[in-house]
Amino acid sequence: MQTGILYAVLAYLCWGLLPLYLKLLQSIPALEILLHRMVWSLLFLCLVVLIRKQWAWLGPALRDPRVLGRFAASAAVLSVNWFIYIWAVNSGRVVDASLGYFITPLVNVMFGYLLLKERLRPGQWGAVGLAALGVVWLTWQAGQLPWIALALAASFGSYALLRKTASLGALEGLTLETLLLFPFAFGYLFWLGSHGQSGFVEASGGVKLLLALAGPITAIPLLLFAAGARRIPLSLLGLLQYIGPTLQMLLGILVWHEPFDSGKLVGFALIWSALACYSLESFGNARRQRLVAESS
Repeated sequence: MQTGILYAVLAYLCWGLLPLYLKLLQSIPALEILLHRMVWSLLFLCLVVLIRKQWAWLGPALRDPRVLGRFAASAAVLSVNWFIYIWAVNSGRVVDASLGYFITPLVNVMFGYLLLKERLRPGQWGAVGLAALGVVWLTWQAGQLPWIALALAASFGSYALLRKTASLGALEGLTLETLLLFPFAFGYLFWLGSHGQSGFVEASGGVKLLLALAGPITAIPLLLFAAGARRIPLSLLGLLQYIGPTLQMLLGILVWHEPFDSGKLVGFALIWSALACYSLESFGNARRQRLVAESS
């Protein structure tokens, strides 16, 4: 249990501190950062797969059109999520991006209700209602929808939905996704370089090294998360996931001094209340199920 908590906390700390890394790459366009993340992630993941000798899944996966189709869809959704997040961080919208990951668990609940026909308990409905009220408040305050947060939550929620019934584990799935994205990413990077539009070519040695580090920076938190998820209850994992967006929000406010007035605070407070309601309800339900199982 303690080892699982440590792995999960380390994974969420990595994701929470990711804006610090992306801010160092502000001289590179967001799309090019995304492409490098795809390319270097594949190279690093292939190295991990080779070291762990976990390549037996690759042949059957590449020969199965259903597996390829599902992972092509999840790869496309994941690339959209990555791009929006990179653009948001380097456009001074870290707080808005953090909001997206605060509401992602509740978006997952709604996707389960709408698409998987899962039944929602009263506490879950209350949490979703509070979160919706928070979004409405933020929309009214800003005069527009918090589109960055909603786009991040929707894209990551869609990714989670596609991976929920996937036949491959975390390492294998991400490896296949980046393998499918690699031809497009490498091809476009080659085109940028051949037309003199590559930020990588013109960048300093330090920036080039940082771009190459996108591989382990992407993959290591995922491996830590997968290791933690196998060792601790899902309800505890759900609580720990708020470490990431909390760190992101604090970085945006305290380090980069992004605006966070009383109107935005009210909207966030409503969403935090929704998350508290959701977490307490989940804990209570898990405890009831455990007691029923113990008594039977």
